[in-house]
Amino acid sequence: MIRWDPPGYAVVFSTREGGVSTGPYQSLNLGRMTGDEVERVDENRRLLCAAIDADEERLALNRQVHSTLVHPAESGARGAPGDGLWTDEPGQPILAMAADCLPIALVRGDGRPAVAVLHAGWRGLLDGIVRVGAETLGGRLQAAVGPAIGPCCYEVGEEVSGPFADAFGADVVRGRSLDLWSAAERALNEAGVAEVMRTDLCTFCNPKRFFSHRRTGKPRGVQGVIARVA
Repeated sequence: MIRWDPPGYAVVFSTREGGVSTGPYQSLNLGRMTGDEVERVDENRRLLCAAIDADEERLALNRQVHSTLVHPAESGARGAPGDGLWTDEPGQPILAMAADCLPIALVRGDGRPAVAVLHAGWRGLLDGIVRVGAETLGGRLQAAVGPAIGPCCYEVGEEVSGPFADAFGADVVRGRSLDLWSAAERALNEAGVAEVMRTDLCTFCNPKRFFSHRRTGKPRGVQGVIARVA
């Protein structure tokens, strides 16, 4: 697991290591809709909640649909369409999942503590989920961008690279390769987030550590980012 430690928050980016799932889901698969055994997924989620000292029964997550919807977290809520959650309630765990897309965490550094987690693929980045997440929290924000497919491995067509170059600068496109990491950082900066921590770990390049849809297709698991206000 990869920890980010802004004061007053607990934030962890998971890997595929340290869980109980087997086969193509080995081992810390967090997704119930992947085909994995539900009991194993629930145990993996319990282990991840334990990593931030959170109650698994309160865990909130979305049914991710590549949108710009960012919802307030409700304890134990599952299945609402959306790609972001936020909370200012101490101890409330929130989870966003990914398997090449960007898991992003945002925390408020002034006023009442609040945290958000986002799932951002290329559609979400272009449509503005980062801006929506930042505007939802407000205040002076910090962010962390977790493991995702890197520019070393992410090839796209002109229908994607063209809009990215227009939105985030021509240098995020290198031939057919797209740099989601830099695009996310620029989206965060444009949304007023001055402090951005990047992991720059490629999910495609690291099969022992991460699930990757581009690398394996399905069946496969998902990792993610979990967070809470301390």
